[in-house]
Amino acid sequence: MILRPLSQTAVFGTQGRRQVDVGFYGRLSEVEAKCQISGDTVRASLDIVLAAERGASAKGDGVDLEYFVAVTGSDQSILSKKNFPIRINVPADARRAAVTDHIEEAIALGGRRPADVTINVGFQQSPEVVEFYKNFRGPTGR
Repeated sequence: MILRPLSQTAVFGTQGRRQVDVGFYGRLSEVEAKCQISGDTVRASLDIVLAAERGASAKGDGVDLEYFVAVTGSDQSILSKKNFPIRINVPADARRAAVTDHIEEAIALGGRRPADVTINVGFQQSPEVVEFYKNFRGPTGR
């Protein structure tokens, strides 16, 4: 499941923290998950689609982003979390580009039922980005 509050991110191209200062926007577009249970372990195969869009202060031909995959229990406690860096190249003549990142994870259930765990995906955000999104919803307004 994509955590909607963490489904977008921004990388600032200049010192400010306004919309005109954004170099690139990142968006978690979709996640396709396939899970197999083997004993007390769930083997998850995830295909995560991430997109980057040029902002007003874009420089260069791409952006480095970082997203995470976290497993939570039925009480929303974090059982495990891993961060994944990703580079999205945006050609000079394009406004946006997307990539699919494939991840395979083994999730130890620790005696829990498979239905009691959730796989969550979101961008790892700095306090500046969190503050930015309190006032701005993203390049497409979604």
